[in-house]
Amino acid sequence: MTEQFWIGDFFIDCTRNQITHQGQSQTVAPKALAVLTYLAKHQGRVVSQDTLLDEVWFDAVVSANTLQKSIAHLRKALGDDAKRQTTIKTHAKQGYSLEVPVRRHEQTAVAHDLTPKPPSVKPATREKVAAGAANPAATHAGAGQPHVPETPPATPPAPTKAHATASQRTTPRQRTTLLAAIIILTLLGLWMFSRQQPNAALTVTKIQSLTATDDKEFDADYSPDGQYILFHRYDDITCVNKVWAKHIATQKEHQLTQDWGAYRKHSLSPDGRTLVLLANGPCTGSARTKSCYDLVYLDFEQALLSPQVPDLLLRCENTQLKNPIWVDNDHLALLQNPSDRWKLILYSVTDQQSEVLYDPQDGEVLDFDYARDDSLFAIIRWGRDNQLVLDLCNLDGSLRASRPIVMPADAPQHRPIYPTFDPGDQRLVFSTGRQLYTLSYDGRVAKIDMPHAETMLLPEFHPDGTRLLLIKGPIDTDVWLVARDELTQPDSTAAKSRPSFERSILGEGGALFQPKGRLIAFWSDRTGDDQVWVSDGANPRQLTHFPMDTAIRGYDWAADGESILVNGNNRLVRVFLDGRQQPVPLEQPVVRLYQWDSVRNNALVRARCDGADRLITVDLNSGQVTVVSESPVNWADRDGSGALVFRDTSGRFWQPGPVEAKEIEPLAAIGKDAKVFRVKGRHLYWMDPEKKLRRYHLDTGVLETLGEVGGNVSHLTDVNQTHLLMSTLVSSRKEVIELYLKD
Repeated sequence: MTEQFWIGDFFIDCTRNQITHQGQSQTVAPKALAVLTYLAKHQGRVVSQDTLLDEVWFDAVVSANTLQKSIAHLRKALGDDAKRQTTIKTHAKQGYSLEVPVRRHEQTAVAHDLTPKPPSVKPATREKVAAGAANPAATHAGAGQPHVPETPPATPPAPTKAHATASQRTTPRQRTTLLAAIIILTLLGLWMFSRQQPNAALTVTKIQSLTATDDKEFDADYSPDGQYILFHRYDDITCVNKVWAKHIATQKEHQLTQDWGAYRKHSLSPDGRTLVLLANGPCTGSARTKSCYDLVYLDFEQALLSPQVPDLLLRCENTQLKNPIWVDNDHLALLQNPSDRWKLILYSVTDQQSEVLYDPQDGEVLDFDYARDDSLFAIIRWGRDNQLVLDLCNLDGSLRASRPIVMPADAPQHRPIYPTFDPGDQRLVFSTGRQLYTLSYDGRVAKIDMPHAETMLLPEFHPDGTRLLLIKGPIDTDVWLVARDELTQPDSTAAKSRPSFERSILGEGGALFQPKGRLIAFWSDRTGDDQVWVSDGANPRQLTHFPMDTAIRGYDWAADGESILVNGNNRLVRVFLDGRQQPVPLEQPVVRLYQWDSVRNNALVRARCDGADRLITVDLNSGQVTVVSESPVNWADRDGSGALVFRDTSGRFWQPGPVEAKEIEPLAAIGKDAKVFRVKGRHLYWMDPEKKLRRYHLDTGVLETLGEVGGNVSHLTDVNQTHLLMSTLVSSRKEVIELYLKD
């Protein structure tokens, strides 16, 4: 079989990994083209699955599902599908056959007299195919990118006058050749134009629930063979979880981990045998962090029979880990943060060694995904100009392409995104909350048509690319107003029956007392989107009217109580009680607003500076920035006297000093147990896991317990001389849903 041939009206070019039809080309994975080439060589005959696996994947051990994925990709590229099967036919329990006639490229060229007959090409040897599979970037340089022609030869000298007359007399064959050249150039132009167009839009045709329970499920994905979904089921009270699997066809659920744990992202090896996951726990051996990041594993087949206790694979006491993904059955790619910047590493399970694959010097890595069939990493990072960037890297870490991500005007700007590869096309998919988007390899973003706009997170594709897993469901939280004198007589029963200050069937929280007034500000998504509301306890009123998919990340009252500074979609806007809005222009995108000093008109924020998060104070009049901490911070606050406290991502508390920040050592034991703190009158207040109100004096170092609240309190949001404001968790339903897709 030659490396270029025709199947019906489709031109197959194995030298470029492309299938072309009517001037439009698409790149196909080398292994999939190898399957097509073998079927074409045996056109009209049934080829067994075992034969195709032996011939194409002779250099690797893969399951039949890998072959099925390649067949699905080929059908899509050839305008075929599993129902019609006009091109590639499935023979139950036998194999596959190519039903369309095959023509060699040189025969077609001569028959139509379009182009000179190309030189014959010998079939690639097994060694060459193996080398190409191991390093597709080397065998097919620039796969997935527009073809760049070789440098043309130098222009020949102009014909002499003696030859001019003869050269002007063209034969019919020369005219035909000239016409063919024009047609080829036209088709090439159309192809180049098509490569610049966005990928075909995805449309959702059906939505169904896979885990419709009263529990909270998260981090769902498919097993490599597509038969199971794997997910985490949480206990919201203790903030721990177990890992489960569910067989899609039988609907049978299997508890995989025996005990509750603080498990994070998981990944199942390509052979379906080993499940790895991150487990966080307290760490006493490190001065840098209060939490250890353990990479643990279990035997998936054994766990389907009975729950297992994971074994330790890798322990990190002085570094953070996230997002492990199997590259092959021996290597894991994951993000590591040894100091203040994430980098992509490759870890060998056999050798117990790691190597750095990707460590950008400009900006900050957010997330990555890996396309196993194409040996391709997609890395999302912030550039130094605070622009989202898509980097495509080969398996050895070399950069294949780098593109700025261009968000549509109506999409949330400066929002972190976490895309996943679409196995059916050269693109990725991500969610911003209420909207799904595709991300092409050249950085363009397009909406996916949705039948509704519920919050759906963390998309993950089925191996065949026709379905998509997401997490959907509301979190119902209320605002509680509690008198401080009630804490002296704790009563769990009374606490549980305490009426909410503000209540809906969706989320309310983040309540703050109005200075010099009786209003309380809070956020709510009762209208379907996050908005800021104010209430006197009887008459709630919506204050903001931000567009759909707006994320509110912090707000604070002015000292006179007449306006609120809000961080909506990484931009600050001042909202007055009469409805007026006043945008605050800042060069830096604001990740979170912690506190606003309206008298001096400066704000304490976490902002993105040169592509990295920094805790800063910013003068809202001049835009002047003062860096408080260059290390990652997850909470900060200051009171009216200027007392400032912040907590780093390892759970340690700090106060700025004249030269460097000083740790508040008496608070070291708190770690990450509490979520939100408030600084008031030189005191630090918080609610501990036992629902007790705690207070620490920043000057004297006295640590007190003021009383117990009881009930399902999530955290403290504000405190004054007489009352407390808290968020309470009523219910948290997060379920796994499946979307059926259509191009």
